[in-house]
Amino acid sequence: MFCKFVLALASVLLVPWAVLAQEGADASGSQVDTEYSDVPSPFATSKRHRIGYGRLTTNDLIGDGEDRWRTGSITTSRIYGYGWNGTVPARFGELIEFRMQGQIIAPQSLTTVDASDRPWAGALSFGLHSHMQRGKAEYALGADLVVIGPQTHLDSLQDALHDLLGAPRPSDAVLALQIPNKIRPTLVAEAGQTIDLGNTVSLRPFAEARAGDETLVRIGADFNFGTIGRGELLVRESVTGQRYRAVYDSVPGYSLTIGGDIAYVADSVYLPEDRGYELTSRRDRARVGLHWQGENASAFYGLTYLGKEFSGQDEGQVTGSLRLKLRF
Repeated sequence: MFCKFVLALASVLLVPWAVLAQEGADASGSQVDTEYSDVPSPFATSKRHRIGYGRLTTNDLIGDGEDRWRTGSITTSRIYGYGWNGTVPARFGELIEFRMQGQIIAPQSLTTVDASDRPWAGALSFGLHSHMQRGKAEYALGADLVVIGPQTHLDSLQDALHDLLGAPRPSDAVLALQIPNKIRPTLVAEAGQTIDLGNTVSLRPFAEARAGDETLVRIGADFNFGTIGRGELLVRESVTGQRYRAVYDSVPGYSLTIGGDIAYVADSVYLPEDRGYELTSRRDRARVGLHWQGENASAFYGLTYLGKEFSGQDEGQVTGSLRLKLRF
């Protein structure tokens, strides 16, 4: 099983680099891929600027109504490029995504310590990613610096928010056992392909690998029913797998998305083995979402089922994801 995991991880991570190696060979005088050789590079004609912005807020309070485990996160993406013609460029590095995320992971009870439950953890990540397409294959490759522990001050933030809302506040005993200060460089790679099934229906199978704060390889697929997402850049949020819009077409319409994936997990900094935690090697996700685009506003709401992540977890959870955009 582990050998299969290593091979799958290597294949997903190395495919984009193999494309880069081919580009380098083309530049040095080898045979050039004629499909792309006649396409002028935007590098020579324009200046890189911000072409898109995306954000997704996820919380189990707008899902199953609980406040536990993968309890909340906010992810944002700022996209920089030389323009947008409805597709990502063929060359790695032309389109850059600056991605930030704040995430809180909590035990089932914020007030009482349970040795069988997972520890509290706060994580902030900052990363650079690039999106490219060769033929029908779509690639995303990047690196994040994940900052974990009390140094993020996310424990103080949750305490203040819960105090304001009258919700249970994390006790000193729970926070004393939180994951300590760590910094984890993390690599993330995804390869996918959008298959047009006709009548505004598409299927996008994908494979993903992550190595750093968590080491895993994942395969899955997403169906899209509707017009939203066509000619746009969608970015996958790491907790739920929901894909949020980062470069918009803004033509009024809607799309229903249905997807899921299965991951093999080798290790997780959020469930340390030296504390006796036994993570589940298989991690399941299933999701549904609705995108809506109006004349001056857009919205997304999605629900995601997250399967068990460790042996002491007695059930999965359902998180909700929300994005509202108003234009005046």
